[in-house]
Amino acid sequence: MPLALLSALFFFCVLCGYFCLRPVREALGVSRGMDDLRWLFVGSSIGSLVAVLAFGGIVNRFDRRRFVPIAYLFVIACLVVFASLLIADAWRGGGLVGTDTGTGFALAVGYTFFVWLSVVNLFVNSVFWAFMVDLYDLDQGKRMFAFIGVGGTLGAISGSTIAEAVAGMTDSAYLPAGLMLGGAALFGCAIVSMLVLDRMAGASAHSRLGKHDERLAHSHAAPASQPQPRFWDGVTALASSPYLLGVALFIMLLTVSNTLLYFTQAHVVLERADTFSERLASFAQLNMLTQTMALLTQVFITTHLIKRLGVGWTLSLMPLMLVAGFAVLAIWPIFAVFAMFQALFRAAEYATTRPARETLFSVIPVAQKYKAKPLIDVFIYRFGDLAGAGIDRALAALGAGLAVVAVSAVPLAAVWAALALALGRAQQRLDRGEIVAR
Repeated sequence: MPLALLSALFFFCVLCGYFCLRPVREALGVSRGMDDLRWLFVGSSIGSLVAVLAFGGIVNRFDRRRFVPIAYLFVIACLVVFASLLIADAWRGGGLVGTDTGTGFALAVGYTFFVWLSVVNLFVNSVFWAFMVDLYDLDQGKRMFAFIGVGGTLGAISGSTIAEAVAGMTDSAYLPAGLMLGGAALFGCAIVSMLVLDRMAGASAHSRLGKHDERLAHSHAAPASQPQPRFWDGVTALASSPYLLGVALFIMLLTVSNTLLYFTQAHVVLERADTFSERLASFAQLNMLTQTMALLTQVFITTHLIKRLGVGWTLSLMPLMLVAGFAVLAIWPIFAVFAMFQALFRAAEYATTRPARETLFSVIPVAQKYKAKPLIDVFIYRFGDLAGAGIDRALAALGAGLAVVAVSAVPLAAVWAALALALGRAQQRLDRGEIVAR
């Protein structure tokens, strides 16, 4: 229990820090309107892809006990630099980004921060869970990871609440820098929690860290039967398997939908809020509602839903919610309606669709999964981001409102739902051995 509680505290600090920063990123991104936000989103997607290709395997090749604090110290150092630049600009008389008194320098810092946080987000969670996998064995992980995950969700709710509260108290030019420094302090707390946890685990008879050297020697190299997959290995595995192509298409449709929802969120917030602090508070409120709904879904619904409905129907919930949500939003395009729609949609993704879609890979051969999954999770996902941004840009150029977006979502959701049901049936047949994975 002490290890589990300290691990949950560690994850709490990590996500609390990130969700203090996330609404700052969104508010900075919409400072000059939707056109700039679309280009920032495209740049972030490309930057994230490059970062994954360059550093995706670094966690698996280094001693986590040393790498984890170094990684979070790097995040803290960058946040201090961003905050110092914005404080220096405000000290010279510059105002908030996007206002009449905002400077081009502050805008450049804000846009750089937007892209930087989008890339860093990819590694904040993976670094944490890499350490958890080293800390606990398989049986311990089955018992504790769900509990630790709840700690992270509570951190996300708390970070969003802090950001909303701070934004409600001031509209000062120092607001974004203050939240950046607050996020840095929380990442500092995460490092302290990690070091105490590591020391405590080293003294525990139930910890795996006593065998760290032996495990580290094995972790530095992939098994001989599973060499490091190359890009073209994944392409070949994907092209030769109708089942994996279906999974890839499902992931892409999910990403396109998320991207359309992301830009709809920005549009609704811009229509509702006039000042930087109001926009920041609105984004923080949306994050808080989403994480609260996800927590309730994780605790009370997820396991029972997948068992009762099966994978196919569980996966089809999101496309059905997409059509219903956009239809209602087209009739009542107000912030409260969108807040509830997004909270339900994101909660369904976090708490039901994500675990259900991961089970799709459980029925294919390990070698095939090893080759195809990185391609799907990285390239297909980012391609969906770019496709969603392109679709949103095209709809904006046509002057499409929410009603047109809702109508456009119908065929997308129909294909998506049909694909989800087909994948669910295929997974069952593969699991029973009625067909062979290709």
